[in-house]
Amino acid sequence: METGIPFPPLSPDVFSLSLFGFTFALRWYALAYIAGVVIGWMVVRMAAQRPQLWPEDRAPYTPAQLENYITWVIVGIILGGRLGYVLVYEPAQYLARPWEILALWTGGMSFHGGFVGVVLATLLFARRHGIALPALSDSVAMVAPIGILLGRLANFVNAELWGRPTDLPWGVIFPGAAAQDCGNLIGLCARHPSQLYEALIEGLILGALLLWLAFRRGGLKKPWLITGLFLTIYGLGRFVVEFVRQPDAQFVAVGNPLGLALHVGGWGLTMGQLLCLPMILIGLWLVRRARA
Repeated sequence: METGIPFPPLSPDVFSLSLFGFTFALRWYALAYIAGVVIGWMVVRMAAQRPQLWPEDRAPYTPAQLENYITWVIVGIILGGRLGYVLVYEPAQYLARPWEILALWTGGMSFHGGFVGVVLATLLFARRHGIALPALSDSVAMVAPIGILLGRLANFVNAELWGRPTDLPWGVIFPGAAAQDCGNLIGLCARHPSQLYEALIEGLILGALLLWLAFRRGGLKKPWLITGLFLTIYGLGRFVVEFVRQPDAQFVAVGNPLGLALHVGGWGLTMGQLLCLPMILIGLWLVRRARA
C-alpha cells in the first residue's frame, strides 16, 4: 500500500518554553478545549442578547448566570471526560494505579464521558438557579459542535485516533510504529483520516446546521429541538465513522480483530457505536417532542 498522503510536519505543541530545568508547553489539544469553550460562550451570549430568538421573546438567563454556567460546563467536561475514559476504556490500568487518573496531561478523554458530565452540570445548574432546562440544554447543544470541530482537528495534529488502513487516494500515512503496524503489509501504510471525517460531520456540518436553525429559523423557540438534533446527528455521524476508525486496542483480541465491544460470530458493534445508540434514540424522542 504505497499510495497515500504523507502526514504534514505538524507538532502537537503550539509552543514550549524551558525555564529552570522545566519545560512548559501549550498543546493544540488543550488550546482546542479552551478555544471551544470561549467561542461557544461568545455565541451563546449573542443569542442571549437577542430575546426574539427565545420563547415569549425573553432570554432564559442573565449574563451573570451564563458566565457562572460556563464554569460548571468546564468542570463537567474535564471530570466527565476523564472519568468516562477511565471507567469505559482503561479500568484495569487505573484501578492498579489510581493516582494516574489525575495525570490529564498524559491524554485519555472520552467524548461520551464529557457529554455525561455536561448533562449533569446542566441539570444541577438549571435546578439551582431556576432556569428552564430545555433553554439551557439547547444553548450548549447549539455550540457543542464548535468544540468537537476544534478537538478533532487537534487529534489530527497529534496524529492520534486515526482510522483503519485504506488504499483510497486521501488516505494519510500517519507517523509512528503503531500507525504503521498494518499486519503483513509491505511498505508504508495509509489510513483513513477519521479525525477529519468527524471534524467535518460532527463539527462543521452539524454546527452550521444548528446555528442556522437557532439564529435564522426560530429553532430556539421550540424547546428541545436543538438538543434533539444535536444528539441524533452526532450519534449517527459517529456511528458511521466508527466503521473506518481504528478499533480500541483494549478490545482487540484473537478472534476479534475489529475490536468489537459486543459481537456474535464476528458481527457486532464497537464501544463507540454502543455509546451512540442511546444518544440517537433520546435525540429522536426529543425532536418528536419539540415538534408536537
